[in-house]
Amino acid sequence: MEQSRGLRLILLPLPFQGHINPMLELGNLLHSKGFSITIVHTKFNSLNPSSHPHFTFHSIPVDLSESEASIKEAGRLLSLINAKCVEPFRERLATLLSDAEEDPVACLISDPLLHFTRSVAESFELPRILLRTGGAASFAVYAAFPLLKEKGYLPIQDSRLEEPVTELSPFKVKDLPRMDTCDPESFYQLITNMANEPKASSGLIFNTFEDLEQHALATLRQDSYPNIPIFPIGPFHKCDSAASSSSTGLLTEDQSCISWLNTQAPKSVVYVSFGSIAAVKEAQFLEIAWGLANSNHPFLWVVRPGLVHGSEPLPDGFLESLNGRGHIVKWAPQKQVLAHPAVGAFWTHNGWNSTLESVCEGVPMICMPCFSDQMANARYVSHVWKVGVQIEHGIERVEIERTINLLMVEKEGEDIRDRALKLMEKAIICLKEGGSSYQSLDGLVKHILSIKSFAFGKQSE
Repeated sequence: MEQSRGLRLILLPLPFQGHINPMLELGNLLHSKGFSITIVHTKFNSLNPSSHPHFTFHSIPVDLSESEASIKEAGRLLSLINAKCVEPFRERLATLLSDAEEDPVACLISDPLLHFTRSVAESFELPRILLRTGGAASFAVYAAFPLLKEKGYLPIQDSRLEEPVTELSPFKVKDLPRMDTCDPESFYQLITNMANEPKASSGLIFNTFEDLEQHALATLRQDSYPNIPIFPIGPFHKCDSAASSSSTGLLTEDQSCISWLNTQAPKSVVYVSFGSIAAVKEAQFLEIAWGLANSNHPFLWVVRPGLVHGSEPLPDGFLESLNGRGHIVKWAPQKQVLAHPAVGAFWTHNGWNSTLESVCEGVPMICMPCFSDQMANARYVSHVWKVGVQIEHGIERVEIERTINLLMVEKEGEDIRDRALKLMEKAIICLKEGGSSYQSLDGLVKHILSIKSFAFGKQSE
């Protein structure tokens, strides 16, 4: 820690909720190890510096027009961000590196989807470490995309969805990442570009831990990136009190749900949230509503703006008919909700942050993956860790009611709940002194100190 004092790290998050949060939590972790932290961010989905007064924030003049920001095709939107950021970031980095009054910069930490950072960092001979904000298992799938294409699994064919991917156990074809808003070739290019970025980096950080994804981490180390140090140092939000207490959300959290949870019996509530991007059709929305109602379990449901394609409201009198058994908010303080003793299950889209937060609180999951890495995460939850069940037969109220009751009251659900609590214990142990994430974080700090020297010489010239 003494060696890291007086050294600065520059962090550049991808400007989306699920990528911003873990980057800021990583900043908290590294700040606790003595580094000063500078966050460079875009005006698009701009951050609030007041929530992290211990960081220095610099905005780069990159904004997206209303039409650009509303682009649904992920590949196009990311291409736009990469193209618009490169010169403003280059100019900002030049200023930061030449500022003699600030601590010298040890390295840049960025998201692998921001591939423009490679050429910019190389032009300053600044080491670049990547933070993959998703899990290791899904990244192993991404790294295998060329093989999957060669073997005929990609592009995904509906007729083969139930086939096992023999080269990539335990996945089936339906578990492979896809994105409906992106044509298969563009998505393939996006993923292979991202998966190639670590090969030109000084290291790769994961928000995961060894006991959770040991097999996937071994695959990445041995097959995909044998020459790149990999640091699984998660779960970030449990490592440092600042990460848990500070709000990094782009949406305003409704604290009323905590008061409502306080009135519910232990392990009785189904918490429902599909993250910050996923959307459902109107008909699916109504099936979810009636499935929740018919299960007869209390539920807390996050219905954020944009969740539903269209504007169909809940049926007249729906909430009133529940006699207080349902509570709906636009956005919830999720970490607090999952840690609340009243919550007995989490119906999730299986974004990595949500999946990991649920694991850390021992809350079993109902899985409804929507796109990208969520399918791989759901497969691990339901078939590898066996701490949840997946809705696989369509979003219909009868299936929803059956799945909720299986998890909440049946014998199979009891076994799942027991496994979830055991996995939570492993998440706690890995962070303690001598635990795998504790040791990996120490390794990351030493690694940063070992790669900084050449960059320092350049900054002092």
